[in-house]
Amino acid sequence: MRKVKQKAYAKINLSLDILGRLENGYHIVKMVMQTIDLFDELIFETQDRECPSMEITLASDSGEIPVGEDNLIVRAVRRMEYKYGIRKDLRITLHKRIPVAAGMAGGSTDAAAALRAVRDLFVPHVSDEELQKIGVTLGADIPYCVTGGTQLSEGIGEVLTVLPDAPQCALVICKPPVGVSTAEVYQRYDSLQQVRHPDIDAQIEAIRRGDLEGMAGACGNVLEEVTGAMYPRIGEIERFFTGQGALTSKMSGSGPTVFAVFSDMQQADRAAQAFEEKDCKVIVCSFVYRIMEDVDGRQ
Repeated sequence: MRKVKQKAYAKINLSLDILGRLENGYHIVKMVMQTIDLFDELIFETQDRECPSMEITLASDSGEIPVGEDNLIVRAVRRMEYKYGIRKDLRITLHKRIPVAAGMAGGSTDAAAALRAVRDLFVPHVSDEELQKIGVTLGADIPYCVTGGTQLSEGIGEVLTVLPDAPQCALVICKPPVGVSTAEVYQRYDSLQQVRHPDIDAQIEAIRRGDLEGMAGACGNVLEEVTGAMYPRIGEIERFFTGQGALTSKMSGSGPTVFAVFSDMQQADRAAQAFEEKDCKVIVCSFVYRIMEDVDGRQ
C-alpha cells in the first residue's frame, strides 16, 4: 500500500474586490489571499490495483458534507482520472477542521489537496500549473489553494501572482453559527448601486515593505456590504475585536467568518479568551507560507 497525507490549509482574504462580471456569470476579482495554519487533514491510500475505472472511496468525520460523487474532492480526483487515464483504486479519509460554509475555502482547499495527492501518487511529472488549470474548472479558489502562501488573485481566480510573505502576526478567527451561500452573496452584490472598493495596491505595497500596520489598515472586502447587512452580528464581532486591540477585523470571502489581526500572540490569546459568545467557533492562529505534506509518513 502507498499512502500520501495532505494538509489542506484554510485561507483568508486580506482584501477582496470585484471589478466586473463576465457574460458567463463569473465575477472578475482582485484579491490578496493568505494561507493560515488551520487545516483539514486528508489521507490518500492506494493498493495500486488496476481497475476498469478509478475506484474512489471517501470517508469523513464530518456529517455536514456529502461523501459521494458530488463532493468536490471526488470531482477533483475524477478530473485527474479523465485527463491522465488513471485506473487505480483510491481510498480517501478526510479529517475536517475548517468550518463549513465559512468563507475560508474549506471545500476548495480539500479539492486542491486531492489534486496534489493524485499527482504525487500516480503522475509525479505533472506541474502545479497543470493542477491549477484543472482546478479552475471546479472552483475559482482552487488554483490558489494548490500552492497557497501570500498571493494576488485576479481574473476569475486563475491569474495568480506570488507576493512576498505577508508580515507575520497573530490572528483570531471567529465563525458565527450561520452558513452563507456564496452564490446568493454574489447575486445580491450585483444589485448594489454603490460600493466602497479596498485599496489593494496600497496593501500590496505595505506587504512588500513588511509593514504590518499598513497591511492591516488596507484590509477590505466588498462582499461585506452584502453579508454584513444579512448578518449584523459580523459587524458586532469585528467591533469587539478592534476594541480588544486588533489592528483590523474584517470578514473573509463571502463570510460569515471574521478574522482579527493582532501584532502578537499574547494579545490574540487574551482577545479570544475575552470573547464570551459560546455559539461561535473561535480559533487563534497565524500565517502559513509553505504547504506541507507527508509522503508515506515522511515529511
